[in-house]
Amino acid sequence: MSDSIADVFLSLIDVSPIARVRRNHGLEHATLHVLSEQHPGQPMAGHSDWGGFWILGDLTTEQVTAGVYEALLRLQNGQRHLAVHPNCGTNLVAAGILGGGLASLAWLGVGRKWQDKLERLPLAFTLATLAMVAAQPLGLLLQQEVTTSGDPQGLAIVEIIPSQRGRLKAHRILTTS
Repeated sequence: MSDSIADVFLSLIDVSPIARVRRNHGLEHATLHVLSEQHPGQPMAGHSDWGGFWILGDLTTEQVTAGVYEALLRLQNGQRHLAVHPNCGTNLVAAGILGGGLASLAWLGVGRKWQDKLERLPLAFTLATLAMVAAQPLGLLLQQEVTTSGDPQGLAIVEIIPSQRGRLKAHRILTTS
């Protein structure tokens, strides 16, 4: 990207609603890191938006509350790496786009016969595999630079609301800037 396009892009992700989602997303990831440290092996997930985020998992409100406040404190104390999580959907998107894109390249110019398509299959698998390897660091970089923020700035916790639907336990964490 040229400097002017990069500058415009970076200024767009700092616009208030987007910046808020990025900060919430970073706090969500930091919370998942903290909760994973405190409750190893416990399955959990999260989802962020401009108003806060959700933590899904078999956790008590006290556990989630302690994890959220510790995560916020650690981000405020400079542990910005907590905003990047290896299981983030950004990583899956990067893998899907790269894998699908490169595998599709293998089919360009292929004739109409099935034999032509079958001959390209090893190339498609190879390109898709290479894309998946490249997607891992790319997804982490995209999180760090685009989809999350490790700087909570004025982010504050407003309320933590427990919820349960059937066996699924969740907590809604509302934030404000």
